[in-house]
Amino acid sequence: MTILITGANRGIGAALLSHYRHQGMATFGTARRPEGDLLPLDVMQQDSVKELARRLNGLPLSLLVCNAGVYADKGQALEAGYAPRLWAQSFAVNVMGVFLTVQALLPNLRAGKGKVAIISSAMASDARAPGGSYIYRSSKAAALNLGRNLAVDLKPEGVAVGIYHPGWVKTDMGGPQAEISPAQSVAGLTARFAALSLETTGCFESYDGTELPF
Repeated sequence: MTILITGANRGIGAALLSHYRHQGMATFGTARRPEGDLLPLDVMQQDSVKELARRLNGLPLSLLVCNAGVYADKGQALEAGYAPRLWAQSFAVNVMGVFLTVQALLPNLRAGKGKVAIISSAMASDARAPGGSYIYRSSKAAALNLGRNLAVDLKPEGVAVGIYHPGWVKTDMGGPQAEISPAQSVAGLTARFAALSLETTGCFESYDGTELPF
């Protein structure tokens, strides 16, 4: 089993990378500013994504985890916040970055009859709209929509796509007040990834297996 995880330098991505490597699986991680054995990848730059595909050289992938993401508008005020540059950055990373990565690695996924796991958020759900975090919510909703459509197009090729909420996790993004540890999130997410199949492709689930409303 060969796995690639984007945004693996911290938080959930780093925890997933550590988990899979501890299980003895061949696992690659990427970061915009890589350290150690992480591969360089800026998901906002098409040339960077293409270079990653070139490095992998057709290697069959069993699982691609699109985890790289930003929460640029955390704590912004409606009256004066949410600058255009934050919208542009968030959609470039959280939505376009997912698409460019999947697009570039399609030959690898096809070769491995692999799966795609997109890390979105329960905040993407139209059924959960308590206000605030307009950019993050909108970008994650777009990532959910992207994943649902990719699931339709890739199903005939044997590639399943799932969209997942990792929980409110105690990371730099989630903050110390969050509900669960990275280890709890990873235990649930890896179980969800393992269960993903062509029969369940297009699913939107929480790390604990709860089906989430679109």
